[in-house]
Amino acid sequence: MAITASQVAELRSLTGAGLMDCKKALEESGGNIEAARDWLRKKGISVAAKKSDRATKEGAVAMAVSADKSAGALVRLASETDFVARNDQFKTLVNGLAQQVLAKGAKDVLAQPVVAGSGTVQEQITHAIATMGENLQFMDADRIEVKGGVVGGYVHSNAKIGVLVALKADGKADPAKVEPLARDIAMHVAASQVSAVSPDQLSPEQVAKEKEILIAQAAESGKPKDIVEKMVQGRLGKYLKEITLLSQPFVKNPEVSVEQLLAEQGKALGAKLSVEKFVKLQF
Repeated sequence: MAITASQVAELRSLTGAGLMDCKKALEESGGNIEAARDWLRKKGISVAAKKSDRATKEGAVAMAVSADKSAGALVRLASETDFVARNDQFKTLVNGLAQQVLAKGAKDVLAQPVVAGSGTVQEQITHAIATMGENLQFMDADRIEVKGGVVGGYVHSNAKIGVLVALKADGKADPAKVEPLARDIAMHVAASQVSAVSPDQLSPEQVAKEKEILIAQAAESGKPKDIVEKMVQGRLGKYLKEITLLSQPFVKNPEVSVEQLLAEQGKALGAKLSVEKFVKLQF
């Protein structure tokens, strides 16, 4: 039978479920409102809808890397409490989502058919909300890959921060020997404030904003304009070094910069190593 818009609206007002879920429930129930309500309850959808406006301030980051180390994915899934974020069902869900993004990409994740199961990712999360008893929210995801190199990653032990690094290797370096370095650099990014690999990757807007602030600060000194310009250039150069990866002191050995580390390790491995990209997700 044909389902009317008024029936869908009535069911939605009673359950708080989404329009498409209500329409499907009515179709499955032959237009019977009470049967449709039961259908939604069995699917856990009405329970999830009631929890959807509850705050999600906790959660976890999960990572997945392909077997050949050429690609990796990060996802961030939020929960209401840290207790749920640490339970096994939540961990299985967020790790599965990382595998999902690795396989299908980071675009329109919620609408993707689940690669290991049935239904969509949104339906999978909705079911998890019903069974875990609190609101969950898919926050974001990213996926990177590299040709002629490896993707290595690091997730902190509390799962609140994760980083992937695409490390390019021009030469015959063994990927198995390059991957630990990529992981070390990912660990460095996790522990540091890093905006880009190098200054040329920073947005012009970010550089212009910082320069504007430095100009205002230097002008307060009352020094001549030419001196102010030199002060600004010096401070801007220092700022760019502080927030870009290659010039930062490596966290595991502050005596060398990340750039120097890449050069040393590349020489030992017989390859020119360069960081192509990194992604970082955190709570």
